[in-house]
Amino acid sequence: MALMDFIKKQFIDIIQWTETGDGTLAWRFPMAEMEIQNGASLTVRESQVAVFVNEGQVADVFGPGMYKLTTQTLPVLTYLRNWDKLFESPFKSDVYFFSTRQQVDQKWGTPQPITIRDKDFGAVRLRAFGNFSFRIGDAKLFHTEISGTRDIYTVADLDGQLRGLVLQNISNAIASSGVPFLDLAANQIQFAQALAAQLVPEFAKIGIRLEALTVQNVSLPEELQKILDQKIGMGMVGNDMGKFMQYQTAQAIPKFAEGAGQGGGIAGDAMGLGAGVALGQVLAQNLQQGLNPASTGAVPAAADAAQQQQPTVAVVNPADVMTTLEKLGELKTKGVLTQEEFDAKKAELLKKLV
Repeated sequence: MALMDFIKKQFIDIIQWTETGDGTLAWRFPMAEMEIQNGASLTVRESQVAVFVNEGQVADVFGPGMYKLTTQTLPVLTYLRNWDKLFESPFKSDVYFFSTRQQVDQKWGTPQPITIRDKDFGAVRLRAFGNFSFRIGDAKLFHTEISGTRDIYTVADLDGQLRGLVLQNISNAIASSGVPFLDLAANQIQFAQALAAQLVPEFAKIGIRLEALTVQNVSLPEELQKILDQKIGMGMVGNDMGKFMQYQTAQAIPKFAEGAGQGGGIAGDAMGLGAGVALGQVLAQNLQQGLNPASTGAVPAAADAAQQQQPTVAVVNPADVMTTLEKLGELKTKGVLTQEEFDAKKAELLKKLV
């Protein structure tokens, strides 16, 4: 009985791998001190590859199928071992199985905003995220470059490396796509294709084949999103400075009223929203237009004539003008206003001080 136990422990006649769960990329067949019987059976299932390694050197690679291990089916190992064609003794070799199934729904994203060059905004910091799927495309290369002699190598072990490659190539992908930042949200498929094109050769260097990649969201940090919203507002009014101030005033009115109801700093809120002195002026003009006798017929003609003869005196506080200029200067620095628009508004405000 002891002799039979010894023989059973020393020789292997069936080599196979049955995956017990998801996420395993490479698995080393447990050899211990045992040897492979000449003529042993090797079973490689669909979505698997088996690799024989002799003293650290990759020998024979087997795709799906059933094999009888002889000198004919192990030509590279036979050559490395200098076996005679009639050699029939047991032999030792490391055997690794690799899963070639797709590893799906692998997440990627930018933990911090990354800086890219954009033809409309110059330097832009953005965030993006999505997912991708991959599989082992070259088991021999993956073994030599990544998994090595480890007993098991999982998707989680590779996750950080693949995410790093994705983030490293985002800037190049955006540049090669030629899509401006404002159009990225509407062209996420094109952006994903450009990013995948950048990643395919990078993944291939470590034996990985990229199967699919999606971009699910592209966004700016909150502070830059506010600037973008202002620039969009300028575009909505044809980049006209006067209309833009009216647009800003309309946006400020709800907050202005809310601050008044709560006893807050009304003027400060108006200034913070870019309305400044223009808020009161625009409101007065709108009120005057609403009370125009031509539309209501409620004001006598004599009173109207007297009102037309009396000049309107605008009381301008120099401190308010300077504060408004500072706000406009900030908008120019952030790219919301052009130099020409800033100069025109500055000249208009300075005339009110004369």
